[in-house]
Amino acid sequence: MKAKFLIFVFMFVIAFAMATPFVSALFSPFINVAGDANIAAIPLQKQAKEGAKAARTVADTAKTAVDTTQMDSLQLAIYKHNKAVDDSIRVDSIMKSKSNGIESPVTYSAEDSLVYNAKTRIARLYGSAKMDYQNMNLSSDNVSMSLDSNLVRANGTSDSTAEGGIKGKPEFSLGGQAYSSDSMAFNFKSKKGMIKGVYTHQEEGYLTGTKAKRDSSGVVYIQHGRYTTCDKPHPDFYIALSRAKVRPGKDVVFGPAYLVVADVPLPLAIPYGFFPFSKKYSSGLIMPSYGEESDRGFYLRDGGYYFAISDKWDLKLLGEIYTRGSWGFSAASNYRKRYKYSGSFLFSYQNTKTGDKGLPDYLEQKSFKIQWSHRQDSKANPNSSLSASVNFATSSYERNNLNSMYNPQTLTQSTRTSSVSWSKQFPSIGLSISTTANLAQSMRDSTINLTFPDLNISLSRLYPFKRKKAVGKQRWYEKISMSYTGQLSNSIYGKEDRILKANFAKEWRHGFQHNIPVQGNFMLFNYINLNPSFNFTDRMYTNKVARSWDYAKATERRDTLAGFYNVYNWSLNLALSTKLYGFWVPNKKLFGNKIQAIRHVITPQVSFSYSPNFGARHYGYYDSYQYTDADGNVRLVEYSPFQDAMYGVPGKTKTEMITWDISNNIEMKVRSDKDSTGYKKLSIIDELGAAMSYNAATDWHRWSDLSVRLRLKWWKNYTFSMNAQFATYAYELDADGKPFVGNHTEWGYGRLPRFQGMSQNFSFTLTPDKIKKWFGGAKDKEDDTGSTDDEGPDPNVESNMDDKMERGKHAAKKRGGNIAETDEDGYMRFNIPWSLTFGYGITMRENQQGEFNKKRMRYPYKFSQTLNVSGNIRISEGWNINFSSGYDFENRAISMTTASLSRDLHCFNMSASIVLAPYTSYNFTFRCNAATLTDALKYDKRSGFTQAVQWY
Repeated sequence: MKAKFLIFVFMFVIAFAMATPFVSALFSPFINVAGDANIAAIPLQKQAKEGAKAARTVADTAKTAVDTTQMDSLQLAIYKHNKAVDDSIRVDSIMKSKSNGIESPVTYSAEDSLVYNAKTRIARLYGSAKMDYQNMNLSSDNVSMSLDSNLVRANGTSDSTAEGGIKGKPEFSLGGQAYSSDSMAFNFKSKKGMIKGVYTHQEEGYLTGTKAKRDSSGVVYIQHGRYTTCDKPHPDFYIALSRAKVRPGKDVVFGPAYLVVADVPLPLAIPYGFFPFSKKYSSGLIMPSYGEESDRGFYLRDGGYYFAISDKWDLKLLGEIYTRGSWGFSAASNYRKRYKYSGSFLFSYQNTKTGDKGLPDYLEQKSFKIQWSHRQDSKANPNSSLSASVNFATSSYERNNLNSMYNPQTLTQSTRTSSVSWSKQFPSIGLSISTTANLAQSMRDSTINLTFPDLNISLSRLYPFKRKKAVGKQRWYEKISMSYTGQLSNSIYGKEDRILKANFAKEWRHGFQHNIPVQGNFMLFNYINLNPSFNFTDRMYTNKVARSWDYAKATERRDTLAGFYNVYNWSLNLALSTKLYGFWVPNKKLFGNKIQAIRHVITPQVSFSYSPNFGARHYGYYDSYQYTDADGNVRLVEYSPFQDAMYGVPGKTKTEMITWDISNNIEMKVRSDKDSTGYKKLSIIDELGAAMSYNAATDWHRWSDLSVRLRLKWWKNYTFSMNAQFATYAYELDADGKPFVGNHTEWGYGRLPRFQGMSQNFSFTLTPDKIKKWFGGAKDKEDDTGSTDDEGPDPNVESNMDDKMERGKHAAKKRGGNIAETDEDGYMRFNIPWSLTFGYGITMRENQQGEFNKKRMRYPYKFSQTLNVSGNIRISEGWNINFSSGYDFENRAISMTTASLSRDLHCFNMSASIVLAPYTSYNFTFRCNAATLTDALKYDKRSGFTQAVQWY
């Protein structure tokens, strides 16, 4: 018996020794990880295959190397035992390869420990465990993985110091979707899972649920969930969902739901709904807004459909309908081609019906609006460009548009301008061509000034006498240059209802103008610039207006004569200019060494111009007719058939003009420690100039008025400028005692030129920083960049003081960082950012409507003043108040006065705006910030269209 037992033990040791390479290869990673308690990683499938291969190799070697006929009883027993073991290993490896669903290596780690149970084939990871498999990532405090069932379970660990009493909650991500949960179970092979306490982020929203199930396609089914766009751990609001189906990256569909704000359920429930989460550019419905308007009744507006046609352009169709018959629709589109062009287009049509049909107050108005904006990328074509800015609307559109009622700028806009332009350059020859279409629309009287097309052709300056191969010095005639500018225009002015019906040939104005300047630039005596020039202008018209007297009707008759008419004029000019410099060095004993020098620059300029009298009969630019009035007097009327033409008509007076202009500039050079050169320049008078002219070819008012200009740059951010006019000729009295401007100068009567007026505008913005700077309470920005302060306690010494409060005390003047400024007692400083902007304009002119002072021979002066005030106050974080107002001194009334208040409520935004003058209205809006819910969670309240709010 003892011998048999020894034989059995001996055989078992031999069999175990032969199978040791496979066993050690299979379990050594787990043994090493458990022993070292460090991070470990193993590709399980690869090790399993290598172990099976080793087992087969052992079995095959044993089979081919041993001949059972040559064995004794002991050897035969050992052989049979080994063969049985090899067969069992082969079967296990085959079954394992068939049943294991792991298709790629699994990488895992744990900070505490890893325990593997070879019998149950379950691995358990403890302490900040992490597991990665294909595109799945899992991290949790505790993770268990079954190699047979392909099931992974994860949960956190109870910890009273952690948030929620649990630390290391499972964080799971698969295919770009991340989930947080209290506990979870997931199957590698089926991709299904069960999650408790799920929390996931979908686009702008956050979804939570008590229990969730994930199917193999990635769809998550949530029970008792919450949806919110608030990113706080405890959200300000959420939509409570009884059940929901989430398709990641697409949408969430839910059953009965209700709104909860500040943990208070509200009686706002819906039976079902959905939120889109698509990251892709997609089409969809646009929900309308509803309300009531006093004249048109209840309405649904701004609802329609959005078409995501392609990545380059889209289309949005909206409509509106009212219970009293009014309706409208609009189409808006955006387009963009990268590195080529971009733009937007809007067309809106409204059919507005007010009053009761069949009664006198019934009114039906049809209006429309067109907006087009186009911009070409500069990289698309450097020599060609197309741009457009079109803003056209019928005069009744803004009055019938609800959005315009609460936008004072839009409602009070008096003029709209539109333009479309195209240009093309030919750099090789210096030629450029451009064409534009311009439209100016007056909203007050519904008149339109349309120019279409306006073609411009220009040829850059060229030197016709310049040698191609210049040798030696430049000849004087080589400095003569010339250029060309041509303009072709068609325009019409009239009411908007007849523009499209007007006859293009008869009612439109047409013209083609050419301008050819020839000039030269020469230097005389090395100091005087001499600039002679010759200018030729030619105009081509397709019609002219002939006037005559209709004796039958006793009125003037105008006849439009079609044809080709050429109108030209020319002029000669000669200008001389130079610069005179004067320097003055102050006496250092009197003024010190701060002022180094004062420089005075005088720029005088004299020009001579000549043009003939184009009013002579042989030019044909002027004509006349005579008639006998009712009193029997013969009247002669002179006129020009081209005075209403596109480019006008040349003057009918001869010009021999002498013009002089003088400009002065005074600067001072002083020492400065802040400048790198050690000196800086200060402007005393940036410009003080005057100009006047004398026409020797006329007998009436040969002298022009004197114009004076002044510009001062004494402040860094403000330039003072003023222009004033002084009349040369004095007032005289006619036979009836009425004043008129005679032909005698003011200095002829011993008086200075008569001051005619001036205008000046001031603008100033007041802020707390400026006030502090004025009274020495603020330092420059360069002083605010320090990161530490020598004052206060040493931060390296341990103490029981609050470091943040101490740093706030000793760094109260610093604005950087997130530490609140505190005073010497440790309280936070009172600080309300605000700004106040004042705008003041004054105009002084002769009031020729007032009573004339015959003693002083002067009219009284009239002052026109305007005052505008606007400001911004930020009373606290999230609160913002804006206001603007003004005062009209002439009408003695307050001008347009508006005020708005906005409040950022983290997840919501509240705003209110009011118009106090000249009419009164209000607008209140409360809506969600997230784009997903901004149309669903909102509240708008506006004053009625025809209801004026009485505030006082």
